[in-house]
Amino acid sequence: MKKRVIAAVAVSVLAVVMMSAQAKRGAAPGARQPFTVVEATIPEMRAAMEQGRVTSHELVQQYLTRIATYEDKLHAALTVNPHALEEADARDRDRASGRTRGPLHGIPIALKDNIHTTDMPTTGGALAFEGFVPPYEATLTKNLRDAGAIIIAKTGLTELANWVAGGPTPMPGNYNAVGGFGYNPYDPRKDPRDATFDGRPVLGTGGSSSGIGTAANFWAGNVGSETSGSILSPSNQNMLAAIKPTVGRISRYGVIPITADQDTAGPMAKSVSDVAIMLGALESASPDPNDAATRTCTPPPGRDYTKFLNRNGLKGARIGIPRAFFYDRVTPPGGAPSAAAALGTPGGSTAQRSSLRQAQGRPEQGRGATGSGRPEALEGRGGLNDDQKKVMDDAMAVLRKEGAVIVDPADIPSIVDRDTKNNFMTWGMCSGADNAKGKDADCSVVLKYGMKRDFNKWLASLGSAPVVSLTALREWNVAHQKAGAIKYGQSNLDISDEMDVEGDRARYEIDRAKDIKIGGTHGIDEVMKAERLDAILFPAASGAAIAAKPGYPTVIVPFGFVPNAATPPFPAGFNARPAPYGVSFTAMSCAEPRLIELAYAFEQATKRRMPPPSAP
Repeated sequence: MKKRVIAAVAVSVLAVVMMSAQAKRGAAPGARQPFTVVEATIPEMRAAMEQGRVTSHELVQQYLTRIATYEDKLHAALTVNPHALEEADARDRDRASGRTRGPLHGIPIALKDNIHTTDMPTTGGALAFEGFVPPYEATLTKNLRDAGAIIIAKTGLTELANWVAGGPTPMPGNYNAVGGFGYNPYDPRKDPRDATFDGRPVLGTGGSSSGIGTAANFWAGNVGSETSGSILSPSNQNMLAAIKPTVGRISRYGVIPITADQDTAGPMAKSVSDVAIMLGALESASPDPNDAATRTCTPPPGRDYTKFLNRNGLKGARIGIPRAFFYDRVTPPGGAPSAAAALGTPGGSTAQRSSLRQAQGRPEQGRGATGSGRPEALEGRGGLNDDQKKVMDDAMAVLRKEGAVIVDPADIPSIVDRDTKNNFMTWGMCSGADNAKGKDADCSVVLKYGMKRDFNKWLASLGSAPVVSLTALREWNVAHQKAGAIKYGQSNLDISDEMDVEGDRARYEIDRAKDIKIGGTHGIDEVMKAERLDAILFPAASGAAIAAKPGYPTVIVPFGFVPNAATPPFPAGFNARPAPYGVSFTAMSCAEPRLIELAYAFEQATKRRMPPPSAP
């Protein structure tokens, strides 16, 4: 923690010095009206720079000052770029000479710390990688720089995108060994309950892609990564807009993986227009030879998604309401794991349990109590509480007013199928010690197999790294346990490392095919085609797990608040602040243009985003 304090103080001193110099230079009569970065959108920043009302240097300076002021309370960043002001000066010189690189010219953006940068460490939050600077940049990092962005910081995350510790001691969300816990600016306090008094936040930050700094105006937007919820969940919890793209829309080259089957990066910001601009900058103009999946979708002309910011985009749109489980409680078929096991097991960048807990009105605090894919009681599962129902009823009323056709119900077939072999709720994602080899017959091995296959490939691409294999990482963690390497154990790394990439390939392929079937062909595809839907409307981030399996896109929009009604309850006298609650539009592969259109029209009709307290 000393490093964080030292870095924040250093940034504060630098920012104050630079601001003092600026004031001396610019304190003349008739000086231009000050521009503030607080709640400013990317288009507003671009316009201000084009009009000479602010410089990129001043934007970075303001953001560094906010980081210095609030970072010790929020823990949003693992690293701040020490050269950010120099880079801003270079962008200002470019602009002064009539050259702009692209749509993010001079705009400060942060990256999740599993995305390669060669001028800052890329740690994944793992102690073994503390201080490690990779030998090459991620494709998306290069794309952002080519678009003129300034990479101002690397954000906190749940360690290795939340694939370190499942049951019996699951790692809480937004914890990592390098930086500790991150805190939600909408209630930046520690959980006071005895059973969870380990420093975790009272209001969950929503998983492994930190949206903290974007919500708190530390930078204009951030890039997260998702395997099963880690763009959507933190955006929901921090009242942000975000695009979880089709897998392959953005290159994964240079991003620490869990599994190529489901991994994707994506933009998080305060408005749909901002994430649309960022998506175009993140996407490559042509397929990346280092990532075959980038052939999946064709970019729009000029990679310009802003042309889909259509205020009337909801008129005539058919929006499906997946009542079963996501809105109303259902009982899964008997004789198999329950919905809590199937949808609630950890899965990739953030726990799939996150979606279940949000759907049931419980705050996201990591992976929940068990992290197990084993059977639980088969009573009714899922559904919304009264406060969440009110939010979603309000959202549907807006959609109708804006001219959308609400198809209700539009239940997802694999949710209501009474055959256990075809039911999404009875098919968990293997996670934790309870799903080690020999105990994993009723769950998908896709993530634990993919981690062994793809993490070792990533390590090999580095040439020289602190560890050379997943096995070596596990051994390093055990050797450095007293230093805090594995506070919550490493059961997910353990069950991944026991996989045999060649010997277990047949099992993996069977499970992968089933994942695609129950999430896609017998899931989202089937209901969208039958009802001729433009999108499915999910409460909060609750659709993340089912859309993740076939790699489908979602756009989430900030909308409301619900009580943080924890179970077990908070101590008497503790006043928990409300939790943000958004709405998500999901569709099939490569549907980002239409989803942006729908989400933007909804956002403009509501404009419900509220910033966190001015002094969080």
